[in-house]
Amino acid sequence: MSMVVIQTTCGSKEEAKNIAYTLISKKLAACVQLKDIESIYSWKNEICCDNETLLIIKTKKELFSKVQSKILELHSYDVPEIIEIDISNISEDYLKFIKENTI
Repeated sequence: MSMVVIQTTCGSKEEAKNIAYTLISKKLAACVQLKDIESIYSWKNEICCDNETLLIIKTKKELFSKVQSKILELHSYDVPEIIEIDISNISEDYLKFIKENTI
């Protein structure tokens, strides 16, 4: 069974917490970390700089599509970042934690 980190960003801490609590309560993720960041990006031919909240979501690889659907349902951005990062190494204890806390 493979584990992944899914990364997304939100424009507000409240939106990020709502997504995090939803993913945890539905057992789609075992843990979601929130971190305040500053993002510089190109949008509609303009360079933008915004404060965002980064969500680092730990879950099973097989749950990616369900996590993605839930993010898209709850997210306010037109094109939210939803990136899956494969975990190549993980401690046995943390692997067990993810398994026990996801569907």
